[in-house]
Amino acid sequence: MPNELKGDNQAKRPVTMLDMSMFREHADVVRADHDRRGLTHDAIDEVIRLDEAWRKAQYDADQLRRQRNEAARGISEAKKSGDTAAADSIISEVADIGAKIDELSSLSDDCLSQRDALRMSVPNVLHAEVPVGEDDQKNTLHSTHGDKPELGFEARNHNDLVEMSGWVDQARGAKVAGSRFYFLQGDLARLEMALQQYGADFLIERGYTLVQPPLMMNREAYEGVTDLSDFETVMYGIEPDPYYLIATSEHPLTAMRMDEIIEPAELPIKLVGISACFRREVGAHGLSDRGIWRVHQFTKVEQIVICEPKDSWGHHEDLLQNAIDMWDSLGLHYRVVNICTGDMGTVAARKYDLEAWLPGAGAYKEVVSCSNCTDYQANRLRIRYRTTEGNSAVHTLNSTAIATSRALVAIMEQYQNKDGSVGVPDVLRPYVDGKTTLEPL
Repeated sequence: MPNELKGDNQAKRPVTMLDMSMFREHADVVRADHDRRGLTHDAIDEVIRLDEAWRKAQYDADQLRRQRNEAARGISEAKKSGDTAAADSIISEVADIGAKIDELSSLSDDCLSQRDALRMSVPNVLHAEVPVGEDDQKNTLHSTHGDKPELGFEARNHNDLVEMSGWVDQARGAKVAGSRFYFLQGDLARLEMALQQYGADFLIERGYTLVQPPLMMNREAYEGVTDLSDFETVMYGIEPDPYYLIATSEHPLTAMRMDEIIEPAELPIKLVGISACFRREVGAHGLSDRGIWRVHQFTKVEQIVICEPKDSWGHHEDLLQNAIDMWDSLGLHYRVVNICTGDMGTVAARKYDLEAWLPGAGAYKEVVSCSNCTDYQANRLRIRYRTTEGNSAVHTLNSTAIATSRALVAIMEQYQNKDGSVGVPDVLRPYVDGKTTLEPL
């Protein structure tokens, strides 16, 4: 096992390489990770079997090509010497070699295609410090921030607040687009734009480059950043064109370097993306998910880092700190949790979530997700950087800065007043002409 897979300090944290070297040389590491996740080894074993079958078919085809080349030389020499019988004998012996090579080539292609399709469904190897647990109830507390607001009256949920003030028109949103779409109006719409600008300004000051990505991606690029078999039900497809509306700007911002070799001087690449995001959000949801909390279209300010592997765990902590500093500046109470094995998706090796306190719902709910994907996405997207030993996969990281609809909910519920009005966080007041309170329509 490589040394970097053993330790728990920053210098020896895992370097995940779910290319074939991981299955060929460190299958025990992948199997141990599946044990932590509660997954069987079936996919791992089948990838290894298909790889062995592919390599054998390649070897056997090469041997036949060598035999055919030797036969060609023998035929040529026999003909030159006038030994027609010997030439005919060799021709007879190798008559079916071409067909066998074609058959082995077809088998090789099939094994390779099946191997790589299955390999793309094998999840990333988790960081050693990811807590073990079967679901989100086993996520562990990392830290708490801010004071839980003591309102002195019975808290309203954000649905009641927007209905009182007329800031959200869900009925007309549903009329023109369907359920979970809405019109955002008046001062709440201004506050949403303020969050976008504030989030971008905050990260630009920390050295991030602002990018507005395309809102659609093709299938090849999307398969590079996520497991479509797991994620496709969440996304909107565009017909008849083979595109998908993006579910987060993380996806196009990471895929924009697909099939590139990056010069080390460019690294780290630090981006802040702002985009509309589209999610189908299928399935049943609780009362606290109504209103503008869980919707089909929302805006998100996203952090992206592309870096050398040796630096990625430091950048992961930086991304988390950026989110913490930003949400602290909004004067909100929230907690940070470590996501456990059973609550992790396919791509990330480690993930933190920020969960804001919603007094009206009486619960903490996710507002930020901060992930280190190590080289998992880079391997799928074929993103490399140049080294003295050859080209090597980069590491990719992402974190929400502000999902504006959820930030609005947290602000409304924590900054609400007894009369139903809502205060404006100090840092956002310059973006709304100095207003201290949102005015109803």
